[in-house]
Amino acid sequence: MSTTILLTIISLSAIGSIAAIILYFVAQKFKVFEDPRIGMVEEALPAANCGGCGYPGCRGFAEALVRADDISPLFCPVGGNDVMTTVAKILGKEVEAKEPLVAVIRCSGSFAKRPRTNEYDGATTCIISSNLYSGDTGCQYGCLGMGDCVTVCKFDAIYMDKETGLPVVIDDKCTACGACVKACPNIIIELRKKNKKDRKIFVSCVNKDKGGIAKKSCEVACIGCSKCVKVCPYEAITLENFLAYIDPNKCKLCRKCVEECPTNAILEINFPPRKQKDESIEGTEQVKSSEKENE
Repeated sequence: MSTTILLTIISLSAIGSIAAIILYFVAQKFKVFEDPRIGMVEEALPAANCGGCGYPGCRGFAEALVRADDISPLFCPVGGNDVMTTVAKILGKEVEAKEPLVAVIRCSGSFAKRPRTNEYDGATTCIISSNLYSGDTGCQYGCLGMGDCVTVCKFDAIYMDKETGLPVVIDDKCTACGACVKACPNIIIELRKKNKKDRKIFVSCVNKDKGGIAKKSCEVACIGCSKCVKVCPYEAITLENFLAYIDPNKCKLCRKCVEECPTNAILEINFPPRKQKDESIEGTEQVKSSEKENE
């Protein structure tokens, strides 16, 4: 009896040893070498896993960075230039600093400016609402107001204003990950340059209807009058499909277009108040001018 047990133990041990040896050689044959720099780069990343870099999580982005010969086209919007500089040092590569971006809401059609014409009774998500009908106002292009952009933001950088019915971006929290941009079915959210002192000028409208129709549905709609295009000294404004657009790379923030817009569709953000001209001083200057002409 004891001999049988002993033989069983020896047999099982031998089989186990042989299996271990086979598994060892198989593992050596098919083992995948992983560059240790991938782990180092991943640790340097912010671990937000937001997808703003265009890859499925920080791990995927780290692998892409290690594989790339030139990492300049790659960028982590959450970590920004500081993180990319650290990554470049780890990989021994060069990277150019990029201007920070921030999300802007290109719709000013609040409850007061864009009257509601009907009431939606369905699933309270923008994506479903946009597939079922064109919105509860006369403008089919504007914000649907159901907060899909708020739901997808992992940084609490956007919220819905109950008074206006529009989303509001908290610039200091926005990482420009682009999640809200992708979530908006009407594409009213755009990533634009975060200029000095976070100053921005942009057309807060995406309505492509003709002027009269657009103005009827929203008081602050762009009517495609082209006045802003004509007054811009930097050729930063284009007009297409009755809608003006300001190129953030060409715009010099001169604000001439803002004063020219008849519907206040162009917003100027974080600028100091404009200086009001003193009518008495202006009148005196006109008198002096006329006196000189008479002399």
